[in-house]
Amino acid sequence: MPNIATLLKSEISRLSRREIRKEVLPLRKAAATQRREIAALKRTVAALDRRAKSLAKVATRQDSGITTSDERQTRFVAKGLVSLRKRLDLSAADVARLLSVSMQSVYNWEHKKTSPRKEQVAAIAALRSLGKKEARQRLEAASRPEHRKAVKRKSRSRGRTPTRRAS
Repeated sequence: MPNIATLLKSEISRLSRREIRKEVLPLRKAAATQRREIAALKRTVAALDRRAKSLAKVATRQDSGITTSDERQTRFVAKGLVSLRKRLDLSAADVARLLSVSMQSVYNWEHKKTSPRKEQVAAIAALRSLGKKEARQRLEAASRPEHRKAVKRKSRSRGRTPTRRAS
């Protein structure tokens, strides 16, 4: 006959396992549900990261010179500068003074030898909105001594001190 203590011990073990199983089963289900939710969240985060990277690439392309619909890029046409100058009844020297550039620059732009920088293109575009009277007023204001900017020019001599010419 089996030992009563062994029987009692095995029965207690069986009942304990059964009770533990009842308690652990809902916890296992909850853990499995949470694992699925975590996996879904990881997929969502990965998709959002990919989307953010693609949007960052688009933003850098737009910053590097590709214009958006809000911001139009102004282009320079030499014939347009000539016709603007004629419409405002200004000489090349007058346009150079208004734009704070040299007469040679205006000549080179008009003859397609060079093209102006972005800032200069913007200044030329601003001239388009002026009429003859306003252009003359700005020219007079620019030619007054108190409004002139002192421009330092580099000496063409190499290593030598610049000398003054006697008048």
